[in-house]
Order: sequence, then C-alpha cells, then structure tokens
Amino acid sequence: MSEPVTSHAYNVGEIEIVAVADGERTAPLAEGFVLNAPFDEVKQAYVAYGLPAGHGNTPFNPTVIRTGGKTVLVDTGMGAAAAAQPGATAGFLMRHLAAIGIAPEDVDIVIVSHFHGDHVNGLVAPEGGSAFPRAEITVPANEWSFWMDDDERARASPGRMQDLFANNHRVFDRLAERVRTHAWDEEVVPGVNAIGTPGHSIGHTSYLVTSRAESVFLIQDVSNHPALSVEHPGWHLAFDQDPVAAELTRRRTLAWLARTKLPVQGFHFPFPGRATIEAVGNAYRAAPLAEAG
Repeated sequence: MSEPVTSHAYNVGEIEIVAVADGERTAPLAEGFVLNAPFDEVKQAYVAYGLPAGHGNTPFNPTVIRTGGKTVLVDTGMGAAAAAQPGATAGFLMRHLAAIGIAPEDVDIVIVSHFHGDHVNGLVAPEGGSAFPRAEITVPANEWSFWMDDDERARASPGRMQDLFANNHRVFDRLAERVRTHAWDEEVVPGVNAIGTPGHSIGHTSYLVTSRAESVFLIQDVSNHPALSVEHPGWHLAFDQDPVAAELTRRRTLAWLARTKLPVQGFHFPFPGRATIEAVGNAYRAAPLAEAG
C-alpha cells in the first residue's frame, strides 16, 4: 500500500506554495454543532461527502510560502501534544515538513490567521519552547489585542471562550518577544496581503498571495469543511465567535471568489485543499483543482 501524500506544491507566479497536511479528525457529531440547522440535515451534509453516518470531519492543512528569499509558514496545526495522544490523527506538521526537507530552523516567519488551537498550538515545541527557533511570528493586530487583553479575559464566558484565553496565554506568554503584529490590508511578506475576514474570531484574517498577475486566496476559517460552510453558507457553527458576522463575511467572500474564479487554498478543505468556488443557486460548491497525487 502506498504512503499517503502529505504535501502538494505549486507556483503562484514566482511564489511557491506548499500545502502540508497536519492530519484530520473524524469523530461523531454532537447535536448543536450547527446552531441553526436540523441535526439530521447536518449529518446528511457529511454523508454526501462520503463520511460515516453521524460523523463529521475536519482536515488541517497549514501552508508553506516561499517568497522574497524567505520560508513562511501560515498557521501551525494541532501541535506536538496532539500527535502524542494515543490513536492520534493530527499534529503531524513537523513530521511532514521534515519529509519535504524543511527543518524547524528553516522557517523564517510564521503567519497566524487567528488564535484557535488548531492554528497556534504548533508554535510550541514538545519541551515547551518555540517549535520554530529562528522564526518571527506575525499575527493580526486586532486578534492579538483581544486575546491578550486581561479585561476581555475576565469577561469571557465559561467554557470555550475561557478555554481559548487560557490556551492562547499558554502559547503566547512564552513566545511574546518573537511576536509582531500586522494590520488588515498590509503586505505581511512580499506578495502576501492580509485580508480582514472577521466573525469566526474577532480578528480572523485570510491572506491573498499574488505574483506576476497570478493569485491564490488562503481562505482559512471563513469556511470549515466545504460540506458545511460552502454548501450551507447560512449555517452558524458553534465555534464561531460571532456567528452573524461570520455568516456575513462568508457570504461576501464566497460571492467574490465565485465571481472572480480566484483559486483558494483551504485550511479545512479535504487535502490538498486547492479549489475554486462555484455558485450553485443560493449556495456554493468547492471544485477541487488538484488531487493529492
């Protein structure tokens, strides 16, 4: 049996893009995962994508960008602690980077889209230090100001929000001296511009990569699995910080992508995550651009 493909490289003009699998998670669905849709419809949406009945799926696909002589990593996956769990199916970014010749010290810059664990936990090495010892970490300014604000933390509702604040301090308190912030509409590194896409998180940010009249849009968590957020843009997910704002962002972004036919790289799309967005009635579909092969 052949080994699964865990990286997929392509060029955008003079910039190289490499999707690198961190893994995926398939698990029984919890009722209430989608706040405003019947549970049977949510289950059927996944079944239509080939998932076992009653199960959901979340892929994790960080992106390497080689631009301006730098090796840049966008988001870091579930992290070493996840990979160490019995039966782990995610947290394998470092292993898969090594398979394509990228060592931790080769990463010059880490760009973060938002402060959820599947995007920031991989910043921390198993021994507790930086997983990327030479890398500068650049994060959206409004995302940093919210999650690092002690007053906001004190106001956080019990459960998910308090847990997110605790995890973000666990990650960033030890890495703060490496962090700089960037604004929306700023060129973060050559050819990579930050695009504000709030709702899923207050400062959630996507990235538009452009070189020589070619582009790709790193959609990040504007969309979760296409079975949910692309085909059902009006569904509100329980882990969206502001579900109404997330829906507005999602509808605006998907309409723009369908109109322009701009290729996307999906963090939570089935690997390798390359697709175009097509309008289908009042919803959309993600049409794969490449197979992982």
